[in-house]
Amino acid sequence: MCSGCGFPATPGHWTEAAAPDAGERLRARLRQMGVANRMLRPWGLSVADAGGVPGFQLSDGRGDTRLVRDLGALWEEAARMLGHPVDPLDERTLTGATLAR
Repeated sequence: MCSGCGFPATPGHWTEAAAPDAGERLRARLRQMGVANRMLRPWGLSVADAGGVPGFQLSDGRGDTRLVRDLGALWEEAARMLGHPVDPLDERTLTGATLAR
């Protein structure tokens, strides 16, 4: 268990399975955060690396920041923060993901 965040150590998320080494896992993680940020920006949310703890930081820009373990938990927590799911096919999500490239 991580003494900083309380998350138990995990073997990794399935989205990291194809990464052959730590460097590629980091690059994949940064790409994932970029895509997630583009999708969440229209909803007023952002994602950052959690730094010294496992997972991601999900923030609403008004001071509410939550630690999430992985991408699956990220979307669940975003839905809790917003009060509704983030629909990947919603026009705002698609516009944000397309225009922010």
